Amino acid sequence: MDSQCKYAAVARGDADIYLRLPVSETYVEKIWDHGAGNVIIREAGGRVSDIHGKPLDFSIGRTLSANKGVVAASAHIFDDVIKAVQETLAGKL
Repeated sequence: MDSQCKYAAVARGDADIYLRLPVSETYVEKIWDHGAGNVIIREAGGRVSDIHGKPLDFSIGRTLSANKGVVAASAHIFDDVIKAVQETLAGKL
């Protein structure tokens, strides 16, 4: 399933979480995979950030080089999801 469809599923309430966890220290997400989805989630009342809880920074160029990974979820569970992601990845990257 394409990234935009995953974002739409979360925005519609058909899914709770969309995660793009880092696969390596050097991998960087591309803006075209997350730009529209970021807007859709936020307009639906959800939240999107990287694995550290930082908003995605689309101002740098073609990649999200200031961010590591992507987390999208409804606002009421977002903080718990970020905490779980950080606990899971602790010491791995």
